[in-house]
Amino acid sequence: MRSIRPSSTVRPRRGARRRIPPGPAALALAAALALTATACDPGDADAEGQVAASGSAAEDGKIKIPDDIKDKLKEHGIDIDKWKSGAWRNWDKDDWLREADEYINPIIEDLWDPDRMRDAEDPDKSVDDNDLSGDQGVTDPTPEPVDAQAVPAPYHADAPTAGKVFFDSPEGTMVCSATVVEDPANPGKSNLVWTAGHCVHAGKKGGWYRNIAFVPSYNDAGESAEELQNASEQEVAPYGVWWGDWAQTSDQWIEQGGATGGDGASYDFAVIHVTPEKGGDGKSLEETVGSALPVDFDAPAVPKVDSVTAIGYPAAAPFDGQLLYRCQDKPGRLSITASDPTMYRIGCTMTGGSSGGGWVATGSDGKPALVSNTSIGPVTAGWLAGPRLGEVAKGVYDAVSEKFAGQ
Repeated sequence: MRSIRPSSTVRPRRGARRRIPPGPAALALAAALALTATACDPGDADAEGQVAASGSAAEDGKIKIPDDIKDKLKEHGIDIDKWKSGAWRNWDKDDWLREADEYINPIIEDLWDPDRMRDAEDPDKSVDDNDLSGDQGVTDPTPEPVDAQAVPAPYHADAPTAGKVFFDSPEGTMVCSATVVEDPANPGKSNLVWTAGHCVHAGKKGGWYRNIAFVPSYNDAGESAEELQNASEQEVAPYGVWWGDWAQTSDQWIEQGGATGGDGASYDFAVIHVTPEKGGDGKSLEETVGSALPVDFDAPAVPKVDSVTAIGYPAAAPFDGQLLYRCQDKPGRLSITASDPTMYRIGCTMTGGSSGGGWVATGSDGKPALVSNTSIGPVTAGWLAGPRLGEVAKGVYDAVSEKFAGQ
C-alpha cells in the first residue's frame, strides 16, 4: 500500500502530468529465462527483439542457455552468470531505467529462502502535504476505520487464492500481496497472479523491480514471527515459490505512477505470469492451489456495491507481515483527479504490505469475483483505496492471457 495524506479541500490540480488516454496497455512485456530444466518453455527472440524463455537441458539436468539468447540479453545489459552471482543488485540509473518492454527476471534458485521472505519489508514511503491536492471528481466522506480481522489458519481453507509477492528494489527486499486469478486462455490451468502496478514497476521515476516471485498461502499455518525464525521452506511456502516469467502493468502507471501519493493510482494494477521455481509436478498454479478467482471488469458502479472484502498481508506497524488479514466494508468513492476513473474506498486498518491484495465482491454475474486491488491509503491507516477495473485493466489481463494461450 502506498501511503498518502488525504486532503479535505477540493481544488483544481496544479501541474498535472499529461494523462495517456485509456486503451490496451501493452507495455510491460517480460523477457525471462528460467535457469532450471523444468521451469522454462522453448522460445526465441521475436521480431521486436523481445527475448522469450529458451534453453536446452545439459547433462547435469540444468538449463544450458543458448549463446544467441545470452547475446541478446547482453544487448540489454544482462549477463546471466554475473546476474545470478549478484549483478542484479546494481541499481545504477542506466541499468534500472529500462524501456517498458525490457522486464528481465531470470530465476535464481533458492534466492527466496524463508529468512529472506520473512525479512522483506513493505514498500511504503513518507509523503508530503500535496499528495491529494486535486479532487474535482466525486469523493464520498472518509469512511470510518474497520479493524482488520485475522484470517483463520490454515489460510488455504478460507483464502486459497491469496499469497505474497516478493521482489527486490533499490531500497532492499520488498513484499506485496496478490491473488491467483483465472486465465481465459487456459481454463482450469491458470498461471496468472493479480497485484498492484507498484509491486512490479516503480512508475515514472524508476523501472522494473527484480527477482519477482509469488508464494501462495504464505505461512499457511499462521505461525508467529517468532515461530517462523527457524521455519522450513515447506512451512512458509507450502505450495512452492513461483517466479514471474512475464509481467504487465498499465502504460498509465509507468508514465504517471509514483512511490507515494495518488499519482497513477486509478491504473495501479498488474498481472504476472508465473512458473514454478523448481519445476513442480507439471501442474499449473491454479491446479496446485485448487482455485482461481474470476476478474470482473464490469462490476457495478461504486454506490451499487453492497460489500467488498479486501485481503492481504499487512507488514507495517502494528502488523509484521507474517499473517493474513481481511476487511469487509461497503465501498465509497475516491476521486484523485476528475480525468481519471473514480476509485473504490473502504474503511480498513491494514497497512503497507497489503498492497496488491485482492478485493472480492459479488460480480456482475452474481458470483464472487476480483473487482479491485489495494493501491493507496493514508499515512495513519484507517482506509484503503483501489482502482475500479475497466477497459485498461482488461487490456493488461487479456494481453498476458493471450501471450500464453495454449501453453
